[in-house]
Amino acid sequence: MTLFKEINSLLFGLFLLVMSSLVYFQFTQARDFMSQQMKSDLNNTMTSLGLMLKPHLETGDMASAETLVNVIFEGGFYQRVTLKWLVNDKEQTWDNPVVIQGVPQWFVDLDLFEAQKEQTLITSGWMQLATLEIEGHPALGYQELWRVMNDTLMILSLLFILSILAVRVRLNRILKPLHQVAEQAKEIAQCKFGQDIEVPKTRELKDVVGAINVMSGQLKHVFSTLDQEIHELKEEKLIDRVSGLANRQYLSAQMHNWLDEPGYGGLILAKLDCLEEIYAKYGYQGRDEMIMGLAKRMQLELPEIAEGIIARIANTEFAFLLTRAERQQMELYLQTLIRLINQEVSKAGCPPNSNFALGVSQRVAHMSVVDLLSQSDNALQQALRDNKISQWLDTEQAQRYSREQWRTKLLDAINNKQSSFQWQAIFGLNMQKIIQREMYCRLTIDQELVRAFEFMPFVELLSLGSQLDRCLLESIEQQKLLEQAQQPVAINLTHDSLQDGEFVQWLGGFLKKSPYARRMLFEIPEPAVLSAFGRCRYLAETVRSAGAKVGIDQCGRQLGSLDYLQKLQPDYIKLDQSFVFYEKSNQSLEMCRALINVARGLNINVIITGIEDQLQLEHFSSLKADGYQGYISTPEDVLPETAADRVH
Repeated sequence: MTLFKEINSLLFGLFLLVMSSLVYFQFTQARDFMSQQMKSDLNNTMTSLGLMLKPHLETGDMASAETLVNVIFEGGFYQRVTLKWLVNDKEQTWDNPVVIQGVPQWFVDLDLFEAQKEQTLITSGWMQLATLEIEGHPALGYQELWRVMNDTLMILSLLFILSILAVRVRLNRILKPLHQVAEQAKEIAQCKFGQDIEVPKTRELKDVVGAINVMSGQLKHVFSTLDQEIHELKEEKLIDRVSGLANRQYLSAQMHNWLDEPGYGGLILAKLDCLEEIYAKYGYQGRDEMIMGLAKRMQLELPEIAEGIIARIANTEFAFLLTRAERQQMELYLQTLIRLINQEVSKAGCPPNSNFALGVSQRVAHMSVVDLLSQSDNALQQALRDNKISQWLDTEQAQRYSREQWRTKLLDAINNKQSSFQWQAIFGLNMQKIIQREMYCRLTIDQELVRAFEFMPFVELLSLGSQLDRCLLESIEQQKLLEQAQQPVAINLTHDSLQDGEFVQWLGGFLKKSPYARRMLFEIPEPAVLSAFGRCRYLAETVRSAGAKVGIDQCGRQLGSLDYLQKLQPDYIKLDQSFVFYEKSNQSLEMCRALINVARGLNINVIITGIEDQLQLEHFSSLKADGYQGYISTPEDVLPETAADRVH
């Protein structure tokens, strides 16, 4: 029971005790008063009637005496009157069946009043004329007592209700700080740190509220410090100090990630020999000022055209990795980049369209990092030889299908649910047992199994992501694949689905109907969280309300802050494969360790990805993550459950 209910119950009990006491005292006093009142009335009637009967009894006028008794009898609450003449011992009795009006019978049946009876002797001097006996009826007592108790109960009930309401309002105000402390404590337990609680006026509560505010502030500072530590480590190891752009190390890691995943885009290498000329004129300060100005403008304008990574890889060389760009977008990106360089060069007093060159290459299937860099570098060298501003190196790889053919074949595969699945085991780092699995899909196109690596770029280009995700989820449900898994199964959603509000609503309804909702884990890539946090949080809330869980994939890939982890509170995160690349390049594990510490502090499980062999696994085991995933375990086919399987 809550403190509010306990205090409210105590006050309610006290009020009820006081009310019961007041009602009892009022009841007994009213009953005693009415009993005395009826007795007094009976005595007065007895005296008055005796005096009025005396003359008639002296003269022997029996008719007048009877008439007088009838008048008195009918005008009051008397049950019986008995008149006995002593002359001839004649006795006459009058009975009156009094009906009590306005009083319930159960109240009358309580027998609250004793029967009252009075008897007197009527005399004339020394002569005894008659005896008169009157028996009263308690009707008046019951009527008055019932009226008094009704009025008393109504007034006390009204006062009781008003008092309870007043106490409730006052208690709410008094206990509001305690309620806020409880809510703040719950949020702290979930590693959520909101605003400080307003300090109350109540002296006893000031210390409690002050302590919880201090504790919340200290924990918030701890996590902010950890986040700042990661940011500083990234700046130290992955960011060029002059331009504030990514350096060669970060670019190389992201190129490996990008080429290992389905995608489309290209790479632009830029060599700005004009920087040497500016250095000769103005020194390193002038050169650095131009680099910083150019970097700011590139970061401001280029991401609006296409997603990508801008890096400074040498003194006069820059690289632009376009991770989601078609040919037309790359051409616009290139034109904008040339314009920005010319504007900054002109500001420095150098002629435009001179002393710089750009080489462009586009990603094709089965391309490695070395291939992509070589093609872009060849294009750059050709531009320098031909004294051209830019050179685009076109690959001669023939496309399997045209864009419209891909649309037709993808829609056909989606609508007919021509999909098959594999999953990969994710092991616990210490227990060496499977803690979850990740699902992968393949589509059957032209009677051939096509991997996601090949068709996903066209799914994104054609905005078919939400349709594909619906198809795959329905196929997983219909084929009862989750029945075969004893562990939770991770499912990756496309970027289109994350942006589609209708899909999220459909997903919520789908999960509520599914008996396997609690076995599903939905992974959101970190870039999507940073670019559309509101939509991702809405998706996470929808998924969790149905019993499923949410994870963050590619965590740590971006150079920004990790404060979104505190706001989103995912159930687990998967570290980006770039951390494994940094380890291969003899980089320290400080960033990885700091990120795991942040997640641990937020009660978020951590899975390391990209593990290739046992030696690498042993190297990362010191980080004490929860699990690992990578090429060390290969994906396995997941076959639909047949009716025969279900029988066995």
